[in-house]
Amino acid sequence: MTRWKGIYSDRIVALAIGLATTCWAMAEDKNWTHFRGSSGLGLSGAQGLPTTWSETRNVTWKTPIHGRAWSSPVVQDGRVWLTTATEDGRALSVVSVDATSGKVVLDKLLFEVEKPQFAHKFNTYASPTPASESGRIYVTFGSPGTACLDASTGAVLWERRDFVCNHFRGAGSSPIIHGELLIMNFDGSDFQFVVALDKKTGKTVWRTDRSIDHKDLDAEGKPQAEGDFRKAFATPLVAMFGGKPLLISQGAKAAYGYDPGTGAERWRVEERTSHSGGTRPVVSDDLIYFPSGWSQGQILAVKPGGSGDVTETHVVWRSKRNVPKLPSLLFAKDLLFMIDDGGVAGCLDPKTGAEIWRERVGGNYSASPLFADGKIYVFSQEGKTTIFEASRAFRPLATNELSDGFMASPAVAGKALILRTKSALYRIESVPR
Repeated sequence: MTRWKGIYSDRIVALAIGLATTCWAMAEDKNWTHFRGSSGLGLSGAQGLPTTWSETRNVTWKTPIHGRAWSSPVVQDGRVWLTTATEDGRALSVVSVDATSGKVVLDKLLFEVEKPQFAHKFNTYASPTPASESGRIYVTFGSPGTACLDASTGAVLWERRDFVCNHFRGAGSSPIIHGELLIMNFDGSDFQFVVALDKKTGKTVWRTDRSIDHKDLDAEGKPQAEGDFRKAFATPLVAMFGGKPLLISQGAKAAYGYDPGTGAERWRVEERTSHSGGTRPVVSDDLIYFPSGWSQGQILAVKPGGSGDVTETHVVWRSKRNVPKLPSLLFAKDLLFMIDDGGVAGCLDPKTGAEIWRERVGGNYSASPLFADGKIYVFSQEGKTTIFEASRAFRPLATNELSDGFMASPAVAGKALILRTKSALYRIESVPR
């Protein structure tokens, strides 16, 4: 039996993975510090999360959030943090809400942008999710600005506005904390790189350019110069393999394994038929899983290791059916689950990629799924949440509706769900009747 350990400083999540069962030794989620939680994998140790709600039932509070933004909420020391922006991208802000009462504690304009880059109408100018730790909050809007805030006062401790990157259709990758580093992907139409900052000062510790050359040809034999073929939205992950930390970072047309301390590239898997990867990878004890992106996207299972281009030697399997482009995968109970953009849920054997079941639940999806207490929650753009068992058969348990749709992924605080719709933030928890 092996053990994977999350590296976030405020909380350790241990995943004990056996041959047939997976056990989580997770404390109740008092803090939810990154996109997809403190583990980065969409897993919660909470017991007793609600399974039924509506606009009038099991809603502890509902707080309207100004602007237009798809960033997911994080929870730190009793407060919920999220970013927002004006629709034109000229004003970029951070908002903090008391997790118990729903009262807005801080609403701070961080950056004003005279000439915003173009952002596709499906994206927003505040799509990256913050990262948090005790006493500090880290937010980024991509090249327009990155800042570290004092969590108690809201004061800006440092900021960076010097990263040059044409996000082409808008930024999407969220920052992650690894030890003393804040790590971010920048994959634009002009520059593609990964950077690690000293989280205390904001100074650059290392920067590594993507090694893939992007010199592919289209069907007419012309270079693919369009930004989509260089652009990516994915959030990185640090996981332990062979007793060493590995930074897994997906760009356009390739996924990479880096040394998180130095930025040195260990290996890469090239996937030149697809582009614009937008999900966060997940891991088991010995494999990495991720959808390759748009165009001819596939789900890949990769064995970490080797050096250079390991596409021919380390890709264990590929799956082409119902591949999600926006929602991340979910590895739970020794199974690989997914919800694709068009509302088809699925379950694969993580060792072979063989399909176990596939079921249409309806709707359109951008938010990533959540696992808690043997259940999987999926959240549609139309505002529907479907809950089903994390098992080898599709067993639906409940559906719930809110008045506005989900683009952001969920957070967990104690026995409550913290859900961001397109216009509001909710605390959902079971209320004794």
